[in-house]
Amino acid sequence: MTRWLGIALLPSADHQRAAIRLQEKVGGGQQLRPTLTKDGNLPHVTVFQGPFTDALDPEAELSKVAGSLALPGEIQLAATGIVYQPTGWVFLSLERPPLLEGLQQAALNILDAYLAREAFDTAKDTSRFSDSERASFARYGYRYTGDAFAPHITLGRAEEHIARDLVRTAPERASVQPEWTFDRLSFYVMGEHGAHAEILAERALDLP
Repeated sequence: MTRWLGIALLPSADHQRAAIRLQEKVGGGQQLRPTLTKDGNLPHVTVFQGPFTDALDPEAELSKVAGSLALPGEIQLAATGIVYQPTGWVFLSLERPPLLEGLQQAALNILDAYLAREAFDTAKDTSRFSDSERASFARYGYRYTGDAFAPHITLGRAEEHIARDLVRTAPERASVQPEWTFDRLSFYVMGEHGAHAEILAERALDLP
């Protein structure tokens, strides 16, 4: 059986709450989906996600990913703005430092053997992907790897015209704190729109 799973960075408790508030403010009266909560769909930065075979042990593989490079106790990422992403996505965009690139590459190297490539959505419309996003999707079944890696906290999805308008008017309703802190890694079950729906394994960044 194929399982749709992901690896993510989770924000500190304070910044988890800040991301939940930010979604509410950016959304205004509109409903961005899915709703972020501290007990359900967690705010997160996806390192990698996709379809995996049953042979994958989330706890063991998360330990391998975390142990494959020297991670600090916390990772601070600067916010680069609230952005629109086709189609209908509203992101809090974050910087992409070498440490994060290395973390994703470690995940790709370790998890590649477990990818259920037959489950890739080959019928997906990628006409609005960039060239690097299309190449990433074809190779890994995920849009944002390698040159296309775009660290972000997903604030939600809406109809195209609503999402564009929300991003355009976001500065009227919300101010974005300049830096965001992450202190844990998780292996999670993908929910609505790829949300962080359930934790399968979790560990502090600098756990031996």
